[in-house]
Amino acid sequence: MTRVGWIVLGIIVLLFAGFASLTRFGGSLPLGRPSADPATTVRSDAAGGDLVVPVAGVARESLQRNWGDPREGGQRAHHGLDIMAPRMTPVLATAPGRVEKLFQSGLGGTTLYLRSADGSTVYYYAHLAGYAPGIAEGQQVSAGQPLGFVGDTGDAGAGNYHLHFGVQRMQPGQRWWQGEDVDPFPLLAPRVASR
Repeated sequence: MTRVGWIVLGIIVLLFAGFASLTRFGGSLPLGRPSADPATTVRSDAAGGDLVVPVAGVARESLQRNWGDPREGGQRAHHGLDIMAPRMTPVLATAPGRVEKLFQSGLGGTTLYLRSADGSTVYYYAHLAGYAPGIAEGQQVSAGQPLGFVGDTGDAGAGNYHLHFGVQRMQPGQRWWQGEDVDPFPLLAPRVASR
């Protein structure tokens, strides 16, 4: 097999592994209800449903809050959640919605904006190595569907592979860049059981 063939096979295996890690066997839960398995989904008032961790194979317990951390020598605060993962790990739709914008940004590099099905939330994916095959603006996607791959584009720094994941609450008529930033960590972190 040629080198290109091995690369294509590797990408297919990664996509399959990402899909398989999100598949539930033995029934499904009604939309909007928390999963019995907190490692898979968590209730989110911002999205009106359950959110998928947006990087395949990353456990909720491994997420670390970095909202508000200083950037550029303290000139600005971090408005997102950085999720570390190996290069080319599949990046997944955290919720069902529509791909609003594919964009090349100086800070974010290769980015994607996903608007929730009800239009009230935009999910921002930055530093991607590239988009998943077939992803296009205006496309409807399902929760867990591959959108792209973890990379180090933009200001991430060479070899600093991670997904910068942002969440914005949107008002009617607002465009993809106009929402109010929300800390994504509580929307994805495992819930603590109440006694």
